[in-house]
Amino acid sequence: MLPKPVQNLIDEFSKLPGIGPKTAARLVFYLLKKPKPEVLSFGNAVNELLENIKYCSQCFSITDNEICEICSDERRNIEILAVVEEPLDIVALEKTRAFDGLYHVLGGAISPIDGIGPENLRTTELLDKVKNNPKIKEVILATNPSLEGEATATYIKTKIENISPEIEITRIARGLPVGGDLEYADEVTLSRSLEGRKKYK
Repeated sequence: MLPKPVQNLIDEFSKLPGIGPKTAARLVFYLLKKPKPEVLSFGNAVNELLENIKYCSQCFSITDNEICEICSDERRNIEILAVVEEPLDIVALEKTRAFDGLYHVLGGAISPIDGIGPENLRTTELLDKVKNNPKIKEVILATNPSLEGEATATYIKTKIENISPEIEITRIARGLPVGGDLEYADEVTLSRSLEGRKKYK
């Protein structure tokens, strides 16, 4: 019933998380009402995302350079490394202004039911970083407080203890609800989680 270009874009919007067919259709018809320059600007922004965004060679967050702003900032505390699941978790933690160390993005969490094991994450890169950088004194396991996040934290803790037993391993405190995601937590909760971290046992 709908022209093919319209239906194609609805189908593509529907693939986005939290966007159903009705919302996708509303977005497409909203774009159809906008002036052509605005729609082209939207398309160019998507194209730039594909062309210019890459992963930081040090922490694996997203950046438009070889090394992200955080990793290249000489004011950061290089003795503390926070391990997070996704780049959006860094954004959430940075909003708190309670953490001034560096990050390592795993790219997800261990989830056997989804077929995701340690080999599917950037755990090897993390362990190499910890093993080869004597300046790291503490690793904060800032994975989400979900079953998958806990499994990932436990795995990393065991591995780090085996290769670098002198490094202190901490876990963000339980200021976050179980099953919640860092990106949706408010700044106060995240600040308390960081301030109340303790040795991971």
